Amino acid sequence: MLEYFDPEKDYGTPAQISENLVTLQIDGVSVTVPEGTSVLRAAAEADINIPKLCATDNLEAFGSCRICAVEIEGRRGTPASCTTPAEEGMQVTTQNDKLGRLRRNIMELYISDHPLDCLTCPANGNCELQDVTGEVGLREVRYGFDGENHLDAEKDESNPYFSFDPSKCIVCSRCVRACEEVQGTFALTIDGRGFDSKVAAGQDQPFIDSDCVSCGACVQACPTSTLMEKSVIDKGQPEHSVVTTCAYCGVGCQFKAEMKGSEVIRMVPYKDGQANHGHSCVKGRFAFGYATHSDRITKPMIRDSIDQPWQEVSWEEALSFTATKLRGIQDKYGRESIGGITSSRCTNEETYLVQKLIRAAFGNNNTDTCARVCHSPTGYGLKTTLGESAGTQTFDSVMHADAVMVIGANPTDAHPVFGSLLKKRLRQGAKLIVADPRRIDLVKSPHVETQHHLKLRPGSNVAFINAMAHVIITEGLEDTAFITERCEDNAYQAWRSFISEERHSPENTESVTGIPADELRGAARIYATAKNAAIYYGLGVTEHSQGSSMVMGIANLALATGNIGREGVGVNPLRGQNNVQGSCDMGSFPHELPGYQHVADDEVRARFEAVWGVTLDNEPGLRIPNMFDAALDGTYKGLYCQGEDIAQSDPNTNHVQAALRSLECLVVQDIFLNETAKFAHVFLPGSSFLEKDGTFTNAERRINRVRKVMPPLAGKQDWEVTIELSKALGYEMNYSHPSEIMDEIASLTPTFTSVNYDRLEEMGSIQWPCNDDAPDGTPIMHLESFPIGKGHFAITEYVATEERSTRKYPLLLTTGRILSQYNVGAQTRRTENQAWHDEDVLELHPQDAEDRGINDGDWVGIASRAGETVMRAKVSDRMQPGVVYTTFHHPGSGANVVTTDNSDWATNCPEYKVTAVQAIKVNEPSGWQQRYHEFNDQQLSFLKEGRKKKTGMRG
Repeated sequence: MLEYFDPEKDYGTPAQISENLVTLQIDGVSVTVPEGTSVLRAAAEADINIPKLCATDNLEAFGSCRICAVEIEGRRGTPASCTTPAEEGMQVTTQNDKLGRLRRNIMELYISDHPLDCLTCPANGNCELQDVTGEVGLREVRYGFDGENHLDAEKDESNPYFSFDPSKCIVCSRCVRACEEVQGTFALTIDGRGFDSKVAAGQDQPFIDSDCVSCGACVQACPTSTLMEKSVIDKGQPEHSVVTTCAYCGVGCQFKAEMKGSEVIRMVPYKDGQANHGHSCVKGRFAFGYATHSDRITKPMIRDSIDQPWQEVSWEEALSFTATKLRGIQDKYGRESIGGITSSRCTNEETYLVQKLIRAAFGNNNTDTCARVCHSPTGYGLKTTLGESAGTQTFDSVMHADAVMVIGANPTDAHPVFGSLLKKRLRQGAKLIVADPRRIDLVKSPHVETQHHLKLRPGSNVAFINAMAHVIITEGLEDTAFITERCEDNAYQAWRSFISEERHSPENTESVTGIPADELRGAARIYATAKNAAIYYGLGVTEHSQGSSMVMGIANLALATGNIGREGVGVNPLRGQNNVQGSCDMGSFPHELPGYQHVADDEVRARFEAVWGVTLDNEPGLRIPNMFDAALDGTYKGLYCQGEDIAQSDPNTNHVQAALRSLECLVVQDIFLNETAKFAHVFLPGSSFLEKDGTFTNAERRINRVRKVMPPLAGKQDWEVTIELSKALGYEMNYSHPSEIMDEIASLTPTFTSVNYDRLEEMGSIQWPCNDDAPDGTPIMHLESFPIGKGHFAITEYVATEERSTRKYPLLLTTGRILSQYNVGAQTRRTENQAWHDEDVLELHPQDAEDRGINDGDWVGIASRAGETVMRAKVSDRMQPGVVYTTFHHPGSGANVVTTDNSDWATNCPEYKVTAVQAIKVNEPSGWQQRYHEFNDQQLSFLKEGRKKKTGMRG
């Protein structure tokens, strides 16, 4: 049996899992493998190489190339080893004269219709066709190119990231199968028959016009240079690689950064990546060019006023200037007058240091993070009901689910690698329920169709989840044994009485939710009666005035049906940014130290004080919205913002910008002059994920290593900058490597006790809790108990949002993300991803468009009580009447100019998903957009002028 998995080796066919083992002889070597293992893989596990072309171990066996033919004693012919299961006592021969001739003859046919330009081919040195030709000993080709061939087939260069050269294609179908089996898009087909067979995208379209999502699975699967990265074509084959973790969404995919010197040539998904298993999306696979974009700022800059040009200075002068400004503000306005915001894009170690800086050097708890505006209700809701502020499962757990409910999330766009895994399980027969105001791709796509699309009205989430629970309880579908054994009885009885009230029935909530009662009942029955049912949710759950109530309602549903504590079930928040989970874990919230330990707990605080050598404040500090309000009130005057763009990402942009203008010292640490930095007095250059060491924690609590693949362009990693700023403020931090920071985190955080870099190197990744009780981590949470003892049912009273449609604002705006862009777009807008989405648009239903005389592509003014902006219209039946939708990836679109400062009752998470608006046809930008462009032009000119001067500035 295979005792060691080599992630660099291709075993030919996927591994099989079986308790039954079979032993066979391959070339006289005894090999034992799980039942169902192919002969090809069995041989590979014994280090016996059988040549292959159409086979690869992330795709099911296909058996088209016949190169892997073998002889089996007692059988006629030469069966393909990839499609032949190993059997007990089987005698296999992989090499003899007959097999050698057969393989050479097959390869000769392939080569007879293949350009012989190996020396100039971009795949030279990394081409499976070339390798197999050598393996089988083919030395001459008897067939010339005089007959019919495909050598003049036209290249398709339409995709910005890869080229398709059909003249090199051997029609092995690996790309087609990868698109189907791995990605699940079904964008590629084999068109034609026999000699006329060819790979076609869509309806024989250019790749850019087809359904291809540019995940790169086809490029990775191709054994020739038919599908080839343009970066490799331009720069040649890489010569070494470093395994690191993607810095985009919360899936946490691992990649091999393939390099030439310190230049990244391509990012290849790592086969041993435990969150992605060798798959990727367009962002992680191709959109890494932002790291070396010409917009990168690599010199520290300072200025006294935002109405002045920037001046480039040394690191020492910038940090001294910053420390003097911040200390001066505290001397004038008091200790609480400054604070900081940590980044969900930076590493755990960097985030830990920033909150430590604020607590130990600033002397207060005014620390917060972008999770405030996305998943803070997850922390509150899951902590209340299940006892831990994180999702319960691995991503792989979905492969054991029989029913999946996706609420307020769009996995194929926002978490595409998990979306592909989910679609794979749905194709295997799992049932799907989608609760979303908008028709996302999961509702109906190739070979996937939801059983119920619950088109709830924005703002009605809690009424919906209560109605689901009502059906389960009143129809006797709850898991009484689980409830009795695992849940608090008093809380359950109170909740049961509450949820059984007739006002929560689907019939009585239909007028609120817009979901037909019969459809909701059908969905509830599917979820409750499935052997394993899982819930995955996103920002459509949390970014509401009742976000925390909704999270608790989801947990109530899982507890009531016993869908907690095993594979295939659970409550699974899909985190947006790469390290949202980690930024929360590291103590970024004003009321919690690392590990979600409350600042008011004297015993906890004493442990941190002993290690940090300071006295810590026992009162929670300001949340981000409180910081803005205090800034406008004149009591909050200094802010250190690392790696977040609050001027674009936070709601009610006019309010945020006014607060930023009122600050006496805004320090921004980032890689670009983002929207927030345009209001800053100090700019400290940051480092991209390619330039640093550390860890990220993904949405499944998986701690992955981030490894530096190139030197920091600004000369320092972010954690080094924070240490030096702290020193300038008079508080010494002494670390020589991020591993030492992680050691300190582990010493102070109970769920991280056994986490260290040596363990991460050994295991690849670790899912917390990882401590004496779970030394190898915890893939599935709450197996036998909850951190709070027993599960707690919470009363989730539906309270209608104050933000509702009116005669003045008759439409409800909701927001979301799109596949090609990421968050505020600072990274992806500086890549070729712009080819797919170069502006935010307003999607509206055809009826709403017709009522307003709006046609597809028209400019539309969108007004709310908070502000107004202008976008281009996209008339779409994805929307339901009365609901409009947009993304927020482009700063000039001003999506958050119209979102209001309504927020979740428990956490202040903004209510991005419900904004009452009006939409009218217009022919010019909004007043805000005109002011934005004027200010933007001014700030870019200040940047250009400052870079030209490169002189010092007085402190």
